[in-house]
Amino acid sequence: MSESDIYRKQGFGQTVEMKGPVALLIVDFVNGFADPAQFGGGNIPEAIRATVPVLDLFRRRKLPVAHTRIVFADDGSDATLFSRKVPSLLKLTETNPASAIVPELAPLAGELVVRKTQPSGFASTALTGWLAMRGVRSLVICGCVTSGCIRATVVDAMQGGILPIVPRDCVGDRAMGPHEANLFDIAQKYGNIIMSTEIERLLDQIGII
Repeated sequence: MSESDIYRKQGFGQTVEMKGPVALLIVDFVNGFADPAQFGGGNIPEAIRATVPVLDLFRRRKLPVAHTRIVFADDGSDATLFSRKVPSLLKLTETNPASAIVPELAPLAGELVVRKTQPSGFASTALTGWLAMRGVRSLVICGCVTSGCIRATVVDAMQGGILPIVPRDCVGDRAMGPHEANLFDIAQKYGNIIMSTEIERLLDQIGII
């Protein structure tokens, strides 16, 4: 019996119907994670390119868009256990170009930019309230890395009653083993895994023009 068969037999892996309102969250697609010499590698560049048309779709339909960045204080005074595990994250300060969102996904006026010091975009940020104000019930999540900040954000969205929808071609990781393992786990327990080419059809299906 395959691993997929075991999960299926136990009732995992159900697809949950997407319902509106829908928002887009782009997690940590910043210069430092696009650069293999810093925090990048793997399929992250490809995931950034695949996210460009998704962002364009949400903007054309005037749907809510949010971005996250990891931003620590210049003096490291807000260091966390996360940064103790990965001390090099402390260099991602407000003015360090490595912490800036990549140019091809640069936020526009009216799009939320969340600064965070934890893996999840929800941890100690304004994201929960921002989504609640807009009545969001389904959240398309793109970004990096799949095994870290994407997984943490997906789990927190699900626990908060928001359906996470992850386009597999729009999330990336520096290592493909953790990337694939976490996509599998998300699909079995926490959210829906789709391809980015399915998003427009899903929006049409629930009447979001």
